Amino acid sequence: MNKYGPKASEKVEKTLHEMKEGKLKSGSGKKVTSRKQAIAIGLSEAREAGAKVPKRSAKAH
Repeated sequence: MNKYGPKASEKVEKTLHEMKEGKLKSGSGKKVTSRKQAIAIGLSEAREAGAKVPKRSAKAH
């Protein structure tokens, strides 16, 4: 069974692309350089858009 829906994959792919171009910014406005952070931002955006994404784990807070 898939954990993530196709919409979530699109969002993550888009944010990774933005990070590589140097256009992705975090909530504080700083440039994102970490791949993990870019993926987290993509999943967060996918959640907001209503895509199929599991809830955040307690560790991730």
